[in-house]
Amino acid sequence: MTEFEISTQQQAQLLDVTAQVNDAVSKSGVRRGLCNIFVPHTTAAVIISENWDPDVTHDLLTHLTKLVPRQAGYRHGEGNAQAHILSVMLGTSLNVPVDGGQLRLGRWQGVMFAEFDGPRRRKVVVSVQAG
Repeated sequence: MTEFEISTQQQAQLLDVTAQVNDAVSKSGVRRGLCNIFVPHTTAAVIISENWDPDVTHDLLTHLTKLVPRQAGYRHGEGNAQAHILSVMLGTSLNVPVDGGQLRLGRWQGVMFAEFDGPRRRKVVVSVQAG
């Protein structure tokens, strides 16, 4: 198991972390198996999405904000209830097959860290198991 840190720059942001995860997979020495990507935060998530066209991430964030507005009369006193809800909706972990020592993603897919309560320093935990 390994982890790396990232810095987010905005309140809501999607960051492509595919290269960092692939680096962790490569360093694990596992050629074929399963990679788990986990974010130990209650106001962030990790998803697989298109990582080529930045309009996709823009559209995702725009529509997630419409689904769960920042201010909607939430009872949570810290002012970040939206971030907690989005984290639960999208999830804090992913499993991705490993083949040839790298993530077995589709042509346009990437692993994206989803920040909903930034800017912050965040951690991403990667574990790889042979299979």
